[in-house]
Amino acid sequence: MPMRLGTEMPSLEGVTEWFNTEGAPKLEKDKVTLIHFWAVSCHICHETMNDVMAIVNKYEPEGLQVVALHMPRYEEDVDVDKVKVDMQEYHMTQPIGLDHEHKVTNRFENEYVPAFFVFGKDGTLKFRAAGDKGFLKVEPKVREALGLEG
Repeated sequence: MPMRLGTEMPSLEGVTEWFNTEGAPKLEKDKVTLIHFWAVSCHICHETMNDVMAIVNKYEPEGLQVVALHMPRYEEDVDVDKVKVDMQEYHMTQPIGLDHEHKVTNRFENEYVPAFFVFGKDGTLKFRAAGDKGFLKVEPKVREALGLEG
């Protein structure tokens, strides 16, 4: 059963390694948060990553917090060097956590990559989606959560 709208954001505890941050990121209360699950073996993740990064770069100045969680789908996905190649190729600057034991994934009740969870300023889930079709709705939902017009 997928996480229900209105649910408080689960803990990010259990990440096996963090990049682009000193330990777990300190997410601020009263800010909109986008949690993005992806995997190095995911074709759609690669197809959408430049657009995901465009959202990160466009809305971080507006107060959006973004965390990317690498959720391996296959044994080969746990190769950290492959993750680092993707991080560099797609200019991923947001905190990136390796959820190679699926502890966070399970807390989010997520089984898909890419998957997107938008939490409002009150810390509760406002929107969730998966895949390339779901991704098309992410930016409007981020804008709505940030209180931006249209």
